[in-house]
Amino acid sequence: MQYDYLIIGGGMVADSAARGIREHDTTGSIGILGADSDEPYTRPALSKKLWTDSDFGRDQVPLGTASEADAHVHTGTRVASIDRSNSSVTTDTGERYEYGTLLLATGAEPTRIELAPSPRVVYFRTFADYRALRELTKTADHIAVVGGGYIGTEIASALSLQGVKVTLVTSDAVVGGHMFPPSLAAVFDKGFADHGVTVRRGTKVTSGAEASARVQLQLDDGSALEADGVVFGLGVRPSTELADAAGLAVDDGIVVDQFLRTEDDHVYAAGDVANYPDAVLGRRRVEHVDNATEMGKAAGRNMAGAAEPYSYTPYFYSDIYDDGYQAIGTMSTSLSTVEDWKSVGKEGVVYYLDDEAVVRGVLMWNVWEGLDEARTLLAEKKPQTEQSLRGLI
Repeated sequence: MQYDYLIIGGGMVADSAARGIREHDTTGSIGILGADSDEPYTRPALSKKLWTDSDFGRDQVPLGTASEADAHVHTGTRVASIDRSNSSVTTDTGERYEYGTLLLATGAEPTRIELAPSPRVVYFRTFADYRALRELTKTADHIAVVGGGYIGTEIASALSLQGVKVTLVTSDAVVGGHMFPPSLAAVFDKGFADHGVTVRRGTKVTSGAEASARVQLQLDDGSALEADGVVFGLGVRPSTELADAAGLAVDDGIVVDQFLRTEDDHVYAAGDVANYPDAVLGRRRVEHVDNATEMGKAAGRNMAGAAEPYSYTPYFYSDIYDDGYQAIGTMSTSLSTVEDWKSVGKEGVVYYLDDEAVVRGVLMWNVWEGLDEARTLLAEKKPQTEQSLRGLI
């Protein structure tokens, strides 16, 4: 089979890229090869709205890529190799697809320990994982969630709202302590306790096993944890194997230029897997939905001849219980912070500054405006003071 535009990866990047292509080329053939069992869908809903919004159903998760972008979506299709010299790819079942232009939207794979996935062991990433976890909640009284980052905290809060007993295991001394200043982390941590979540702080899971319809986890503090099931949210690693084997530059992601092209003019990369030169923040790789949709569309437009630099700086967001935040740049307590609260832990802005007092990240807690101001502040790259930042957003 042959496509004018071929996309490897069937996620939100693929959907956005197909739509971007259609903005410039209404007739060229588009093929999407996705290893996922489902056609492209909105990933944030898997840990947010599907659990918290009774009006949001599973039928609202698919993005309608095939019909709305006139794309041929091949699900359950895993690409084994790329032959750049012949502009073709081969799947693990031996099928060969030729392309005019190729987009690598291979995303990322969840980090795993030596415990195989099963109906009771979920490495949360896909729509199928959501369905498996929903099924598990029908019989499980107690579920362990491993990981105190975005996915772990969102899933722990979602499960606790379903009436399931939840134990959250985090390496942080306080939940969110790697991202939030102490004043906010304390409030964030307390929110889980207030909702009945048992938190095992300052420890990691070293191994696990299934036995007698239970999952047993060993922790590095010498203790053990037993539950009816476990959900892992330990971060992800970019899926760069295909690009690497094809001789493309890889460095914590597939290296692309400002047009999202690899060193091969006929091969692009976008989304979680792309290491790109952000116009404001510098070269980096971003794993959030805003980047996936905006970068995917930009890549699609450029594949179809737009030749436009990707100059957008993405933001990210999360919702936990009654609180939510949006942020842009680097959120890490390895940086110093300036906090500007209307009410601590209720509404305010946290600025993250480097050793030269230059703002490198902005967190807006229960504040839903200010992204443009934050981008401008980050782009200025000028030293700031507590006085200059207060009241800015």
